[in-house]
Amino acid sequence: MIDFDRRALLSGALALSLFPAASARAQTPAASRSDDGFFVLDAKSGEARLRGAKEAPTKIMGYGGEFPAKPLRIRKGEELKIRLRNNLTEPTSLHIRGMRGPNAFDGVAPLTQPALAAGGTQNIRFTPPDSGLFYFHPHGPNAAEQGGRGLGGLLIVEEESPPQTDHEFVFALADWALNDNGEIPPTLVNVMDTGRAGRTNGLMTVNGAPSPFLQEASPGARIRLRIVNMCMAQLAALTFENATPMIAAIDSQPCKPFEPVSKTFPIAPGARFDVFFDMPEKEGEATKIVLRRWPIKGVLDMPAQDVAVFTSKGARRPALSPLAALPDNPALPPIIRLQESRRMDLSIERHPARGLTPERLWAFNKSPTSVANSKPLFSVKRGTPVSFGFVNKSDVPHVMRVHGHVMRQLHLLDDGWEPYWRDGVIVPEGRTVRVAFLADNPGKWRVGSGILAHGESGLSAWFEVT
Repeated sequence: MIDFDRRALLSGALALSLFPAASARAQTPAASRSDDGFFVLDAKSGEARLRGAKEAPTKIMGYGGEFPAKPLRIRKGEELKIRLRNNLTEPTSLHIRGMRGPNAFDGVAPLTQPALAAGGTQNIRFTPPDSGLFYFHPHGPNAAEQGGRGLGGLLIVEEESPPQTDHEFVFALADWALNDNGEIPPTLVNVMDTGRAGRTNGLMTVNGAPSPFLQEASPGARIRLRIVNMCMAQLAALTFENATPMIAAIDSQPCKPFEPVSKTFPIAPGARFDVFFDMPEKEGEATKIVLRRWPIKGVLDMPAQDVAVFTSKGARRPALSPLAALPDNPALPPIIRLQESRRMDLSIERHPARGLTPERLWAFNKSPTSVANSKPLFSVKRGTPVSFGFVNKSDVPHVMRVHGHVMRQLHLLDDGWEPYWRDGVIVPEGRTVRVAFLADNPGKWRVGSGILAHGESGLSAWFEVT
């Protein structure tokens, strides 16, 4: 059993812890574009065979009626053009997690723009400032319900000089609340789940199919995995067996490649990782990726499961050079002047009042907040350092996010930070996690839970950058 509380995972490991080719060959088909260059995302009902090809399909919501949506791919410096069409019977929105883009397209309704009404169309176009792996999903009315039913997909902004690899795979983890008939219940978000850790321990899929994901590759081939946790609330840890994983990017931002402690790293809802590994050199040997769900008091502990098996087959490819780092992002500050920062602590706790509605189960600093009816926590001028302390006074872990920016997770004594950027951090039960960032993106920005149901039940505040 992995010890999730040890220091190695919380800080040292990851924030809390075929033959030579010029670049990876993407194995997941990308989305096509319309005649005018837009990616068209039709939010509508559809079906997916989540339990396997021989089982009856499950009714879902999806972009194009599929889960996950086909990845959107552009190159660094290229304009992103998305046409969102709402073919649902309720409003929706589109948020791109990790994107440091214009505030007007952050998709947090009603803070940054109104929700898109049923039958409506919205054009989104801007040039992303960063390369990397991004996750898009609703972030307005009914976002937890819509996301839990399948509205989600990935945007890949390819770096100008990708490292040499043989294969690239998109690896979308998701879990599903299915009843005995294999259907999603009429209501996903309920007070019992939301008042604790959120909906967890559902059927786990990889790219919309039952795990494990099975793949063959040449002995010694180098694999790039673009991994995203698209679960609504499930925290987990991934362990690589019979391979040495090297993490080269986290939450869309490059970092110096490193091997996580015990070849294991935690992955929270919405988190993204670019992981590289070389296939075993002997034909017939396999690399397994094992998922362990985060242990939560009062929640049934599920057994570990294989979510992917990569088997070596065919002729051995010649050895590759050691993995080169992805290009640094020059737009991010080399230093954050903590002594000049605007500091604020946000305590995370259950709201103590009785007779609560689902919108008032959780509270920041004893007050349930929402982007629809709250005042800004503060307003700062562009270029001001900001530091948040997330103080978890509850008995379940939380995931905290800051929109429009990327953060450094601070050491406990504020004497430094982890060597990678994050847009979300895990805050274990009874613990405090501090982060810092440079407020360099003008607009009204959400700070709140990365678990959408928690965000809709009191853990959504905002600040302003002028």
